[in-house]
Amino acid sequence: MSNPSTPDGERSLVVAERVESADDVASLILRHPGGELLPEWQPGAHIDLLLDDGLVRHYSLCGDPDDRSSWRIGVLRVPDSRGGSAYVHGKLHPGTPVRVRGPRNNFALQRADRYLFVAGGIGITPLLPMIAAAETAGAEWRLLYGGRTRSSMAFLDELAAYGEAVTVHPQDQHGLLDLDGYLGEPDTGTLVYCCGPEPLLAAAEERCGAWPEGALRVERFQAKEQEETAAGARAFEVVLSRSGHTLHVPPGKTVLEAVQEAGVSVPYSCAEGICGTCETEVLTGEPDHRDSVLSAEERESGETMMICVSRSRGPQLVLDL
Repeated sequence: MSNPSTPDGERSLVVAERVESADDVASLILRHPGGELLPEWQPGAHIDLLLDDGLVRHYSLCGDPDDRSSWRIGVLRVPDSRGGSAYVHGKLHPGTPVRVRGPRNNFALQRADRYLFVAGGIGITPLLPMIAAAETAGAEWRLLYGGRTRSSMAFLDELAAYGEAVTVHPQDQHGLLDLDGYLGEPDTGTLVYCCGPEPLLAAAEERCGAWPEGALRVERFQAKEQEETAAGARAFEVVLSRSGHTLHVPPGKTVLEAVQEAGVSVPYSCAEGICGTCETEVLTGEPDHRDSVLSAEERESGETMMICVSRSRGPQLVLDL
């Protein structure tokens, strides 16, 4: 069956396998129904699942980047799910078709002499291929992996092959992760990659405050709380250079909402500034960055912005839309 990808990277795949990898964690293997190879990806990448009723959720790829016959994702069943995890766990079984967009990578593994990987719960998913890549490259690395209980921690069987490089830390047996023991002293030449619930990420950011700038890389599942700024309380103007629209963006409305109301189509997913789907080139103006994707260096450059949450520091922005 022919199934060409659309220009924005959307494609129809099928659930080939489903494995219960831990309590409330389902691993899905996705393949092209016609056996075609899937696009290349690198550790840290994620895809969007385009579910019913316009629901879009992004999940980290956690398989082998060299295996282009399939993609693997791990999905945690969330009790207060807004629809994504409940849909995946309830409706996606072997043979089920699913629309997918991507992959994209806002959490790429950078070259380093040493790595410290810190995972909390389902935050292990983007780190699995990073660990494999670090091992293949011959780099020094360690993994600190925490979870509520051992039975809730996915992929322990795969991680066991790495021996003492992996520290498994179930909270019901050992309490909270000992971040001070791992991050208390800056280690030049080491990159720290951390993914998990917000309290873990906030603690890692605090512990790494004295580390070299850029040493800590985090990926969030939910938006980081932003302090209200004067810029956030001001209206501003957005000029869309390609479509010719000039838009008024009042307080309380996002650039994305204004762009959509003008009839301009822009890919987006989370609407919280954590997935990077709506990243847009800024031609002139100074963005007021409120996302959890861009690095400090990327924010300083002002070359792009996430229009689902970020605003303008000045009276006008000109965007490449």
